[in-house]
Amino acid sequence: MRAPAPDAQAASVDVLIRGAGPVGCTAALALRQAGLSVAVVDPQAASPAPRGDLRAAFAPAFRPAFRPIALSYASRLILERLGVWPDISATPIVRILVSQASSFGRTRLDAADAGVPALGYVTQYADLVAALRAPLGDLLLGDAPQARCIVHAEGAPADVPGKRYAQDALVALVATDAPAAETAFERFTAEGPLALLPMGARHALIWSARPERARELAALGDDAFLAELRRLAPRAVGRPVAVESRVVQPLMLKVRSARVSGNEVYIGNAAQTLHPVAGQGLNLGLRDAWELARTLARAADPGDGAVLARFAAARRIDAGATVRITDLLAAGFADSSALLGAARGAALTALDIFPPARRFFARRMIYGAQALP
Repeated sequence: MRAPAPDAQAASVDVLIRGAGPVGCTAALALRQAGLSVAVVDPQAASPAPRGDLRAAFAPAFRPAFRPIALSYASRLILERLGVWPDISATPIVRILVSQASSFGRTRLDAADAGVPALGYVTQYADLVAALRAPLGDLLLGDAPQARCIVHAEGAPADVPGKRYAQDALVALVATDAPAAETAFERFTAEGPLALLPMGARHALIWSARPERARELAALGDDAFLAELRRLAPRAVGRPVAVESRVVQPLMLKVRSARVSGNEVYIGNAAQTLHPVAGQGLNLGLRDAWELARTLARAADPGDGAVLARFAAARRIDAGATVRITDLLAAGFADSSALLGAARGAALTALDIFPPARRFFARRMIYGAQALP
């Protein structure tokens, strides 16, 4: 049985956040900015950290394998409002070219069409976490204090059943014979979606394939791997000439049936874990964090079940639509049948012909449900 929520006098903070990744840290900064007292449970903070440059103190513990992150323009706005965007080194995506390997159909999404300076930005996960953690200081705790409201942002839940995609994602850093510009490439292939995102002068590669194929690609020598990539990559990206930091990640869809229980609320991957196609998972989680802070800022008691229920209801359309479109895109990318390939080609061609449709799709990917008419 769940313990009752502590009363206002017993609680030492308004909100306790479990999880010190990007979503948890964003929630902490937004809640503190809204005037609430906050603590973040972080095992890395169990030992006292030296004062001074907190980014340097924490970054080594949060330097995982190469992990590129695509942030939408809406996520940039959130990070700007929290004052951390200037500390994040990110490469803008001004245009996205979507195409099919060995088949017709292509479209181009431009930032200007969507009315934004960039469709998104590419950065390293570790750099994003370091920038978000640095201003939190003493809010990062090893032990959990009493709190009126508990926010779960620990990542994908082990206790929630999920849908295992018939693909894994191979992630790598790729150099081409010409420096990367501000263009991202999304490619439909018979093996699965292949994305090449500009990251400085190089490209972050996210290549989805059957699990055994992904492991095979990861084990190939550099020359053999580059030959396989050249076979499928669009010509416009240039000729891949070097690769490093290859790692394989399993892909799953997990959606928690209820994101509120008593005085506890789930956000980010703790609420919904998505396929990486179109790069929506983290951006949806950052919108969760921002909207939660806005909701709790207006509440007399941040742990009030009715308040948290209103937050859950407000997030239902954005989260539900993003889950559905991501799952649909993942299925569409994975199916190599000629019939579906023709349907994809027709859809891409139609999108390319009608600018209003391109604008709507781009803004939907940037802003979530706010882009809906």
